[in-house]
Amino acid sequence: MTKLKTIGRTALTVLTVASMTTATAAEVEWYDGTKAVTYSVQKNTDPVVGIALQMFASDMEAVTGRKAVAAPESSAAIRLVELDKATSAVRKKLEKNGVPVDELEGKTDGFHISVEGSQVTIVGTNGRGTAYGLLEMSRMAGVSPWVWWGDVVPERRQRLTIDSEFETLQGASVEYRGIFLNDEDWSLRPWSYGNYEPGKFGEIGPKTYKKVFQLLLRLRANAIWPGMHTGTVAFFKIKGAKAMADSCGIAIGTSHCEPLLRNNVDEWDTKERGRFNYITNKDAVQQYWIERLNEVKGSAGGNMFTIGMRGIHDGSMEGVKTMDEKFQALQQVIDDQQELLGKYIGDPEKQTQVFVPYKEVLEIYERGLKVPDYVTLMWCDDNYGYMTRLSDEAEQRRSGGGGVYYHLSYWGRPHDYLWLTTTQPGLIYNEMRAAYDHNVRKIWIVNVHDPKVAGYDLELFLDMAWDINSVSASTIADHYRAWLCRQFGNEAGNKLYPAMHEFYRLCGERRPEFMGWSQTELSKATFDRGLSPVRNTQFSTTAFGGELDRYLERYAGVAKTVGEAEALVRPELKDAYFAAIKYPVLAAEAHARKMLEAQRARQMANGSTTKGMLDSNPALYTAVAKSQKAYEEIRKLTEYYNERMSGGKWNRSMNMRPRDLPVHGAPLLPTMLTDEEVDEWLAKAPVGKAHPVEADGTVTRNACDYQQATEGAQPVEMLGHSMNAVALPKGGTLTYTFTTAKDGDAVLRTALIPTQPNDKGDIRFSVSVDGAEPTVYTLKEKFRSEGWKQNVLRGQAVRTLKLPGLAAGSHKLEIKALDNHIVVDQWMVDYDADRKFYLFPTTGEK
Repeated sequence: MTKLKTIGRTALTVLTVASMTTATAAEVEWYDGTKAVTYSVQKNTDPVVGIALQMFASDMEAVTGRKAVAAPESSAAIRLVELDKATSAVRKKLEKNGVPVDELEGKTDGFHISVEGSQVTIVGTNGRGTAYGLLEMSRMAGVSPWVWWGDVVPERRQRLTIDSEFETLQGASVEYRGIFLNDEDWSLRPWSYGNYEPGKFGEIGPKTYKKVFQLLLRLRANAIWPGMHTGTVAFFKIKGAKAMADSCGIAIGTSHCEPLLRNNVDEWDTKERGRFNYITNKDAVQQYWIERLNEVKGSAGGNMFTIGMRGIHDGSMEGVKTMDEKFQALQQVIDDQQELLGKYIGDPEKQTQVFVPYKEVLEIYERGLKVPDYVTLMWCDDNYGYMTRLSDEAEQRRSGGGGVYYHLSYWGRPHDYLWLTTTQPGLIYNEMRAAYDHNVRKIWIVNVHDPKVAGYDLELFLDMAWDINSVSASTIADHYRAWLCRQFGNEAGNKLYPAMHEFYRLCGERRPEFMGWSQTELSKATFDRGLSPVRNTQFSTTAFGGELDRYLERYAGVAKTVGEAEALVRPELKDAYFAAIKYPVLAAEAHARKMLEAQRARQMANGSTTKGMLDSNPALYTAVAKSQKAYEEIRKLTEYYNERMSGGKWNRSMNMRPRDLPVHGAPLLPTMLTDEEVDEWLAKAPVGKAHPVEADGTVTRNACDYQQATEGAQPVEMLGHSMNAVALPKGGTLTYTFTTAKDGDAVLRTALIPTQPNDKGDIRFSVSVDGAEPTVYTLKEKFRSEGWKQNVLRGQAVRTLKLPGLAAGSHKLEIKALDNHIVVDQWMVDYDADRKFYLFPTTGEK
């Protein structure tokens, strides 16, 4: 029989392949229901292998009731070999037994699993690869990577078997894969020092970091930028934290504003060291860097040295004003840092160095800054998930390669999203696949405020970093469905999937955090704390049959299915279900109800003095009651999350009002009701009727419903309001035919994903109706312009074309990409150019 191979697949795929082949090949039993799982391991291994063995032993106890134990190689069920520490005799024996040693050695952090006789053999290229291979066996035994962070209790098993022909060879697509713990102020940090390991204010302690590192190991990640916010104790001040990272094989790096592993916010003391000014205080700044270099020399887990310099907390570099001064100073800093690394660490060309061209530093870089070829250029998204720049042809040839800094949470303008993690999977796929295709394969770091809350999005990001082919544009939905089934069982997962697919659509139409139609970081002279107040949304109570009510009905439908699916979840998974599914869905649904019912009430309380001004009072009070009730539901859900879920294990980790932004507060209402009055009005509220989509004379399509598409057009699942937006290569065209029922002046509104021109150029597309001269539009927006803000808040960029005298009958529309990175979502022909609405009335908007 041909050996079954899975090359570079995720564990979700591996599990499927293994289970599919069990019936056609012999089974090898590695747990027989009576004796503990046994393993053998060579004497000389990296510390991370020992950490993985501890985790594996605990996993086996959860699955079998017995911890895995060491045994002689000849009798062990599992044999572990770390290739870079193996003897030549062991290597020869592995080769003789069919292990592709040479191919394996070419893998980054790779591992190979095969079955020889009655023994499972796991061979890792290094310590990390060996650890990943062992933890792959945990996955195959039904242990989720979220066993601790997500409280996903594995099912007990009476037997554990593996196909006798099973073989997998895996290795990382991206060399360094990890997270940036950022904006941790309302979640991870208070949970750590206030609950999990009580300590001083601001400390994320070593026990917490150990659990973070173990999660990274389970997700096949190997890098972290530790928390660094004001109020958070610097990582290197936490006793034992760096040693813990080294033991787990986790490389430590720092963000773009923390050169050479120094956390300036908490570690630079102006009174002691003077100004953080390289022009006037160079010796002190260099000594500050030298102290850290001496501290981390020879770190087993590895170091990623960020180079360059900014102000203490991401401000502009001190002591320079003109662009020429900034250029010369930054060049001097980079040159001097190479000398420091060479003197205190080793050959600079052999160190992992990162330069982040971000904000004005990008402008300085593009003026001709000389960044050594061996340094990784790390590109950023716009903080909302859209990549702003990627390596050009010359940069792709750099020996240092390229990196990505991506966001799944963010604090800043136009608005934070630090409550829930709701980035659409299709957006993560589209942007990270583009990065990989631009040879950005050295470092991928993703910003999360709390790994527990990041959940599936984080795992998808790291799955792609591990194996770029683990998902494709047409299999993202399958990947998510498989994740739901792995976490909660096949019956519950399959029941949940359609509802959660719709949940990602709803959040793509408007993130919960953006439902106030408010902004942050505005003029403090105009707005208290620089925060604009909550105002009415663009959701209309009348347009297209009542899109405001329909949005609430769709959310209610998702919440209903989530409640029904809970009955299919094993009792021991109820806490896991609440955290990953029930809380985000029910809280987001209640939040939408809070905001939109408050809007309804405000619109009714319009100061009218007409004859029927009192007739609307029952409807107004009902809307107020619904809004107040929704706010109370969010409070109770959050209280349960913190105080009762998992016996209080996660107390202080969920905050329903991060940064106390207006959108998170009590609803803005024209009047308030007592609790008793809320109950009274809700009890006598009429049963609402459904609000199906009414086209109202428009012609609307999702981009994926084309009649023709040129080669290379690719619908991307779980992206956009359509949840199937179409990515077009440069020169690619989509063609549609449609019919209008009347003559008249009309407008064509075309909605695209608000991507950025990541090749330093433009990002243009054209539209043409009935063969007319194409009209060219650009999506390019100045960073932090009002147009850009509205685009990222909506998740769409809409461009409008007037169609004067459009005749009734058949028509043809062509949409063409004139540059790369064009992704088309929806379009609509409308005879009402001034219509007030928010969502295009497509079949996707149920």
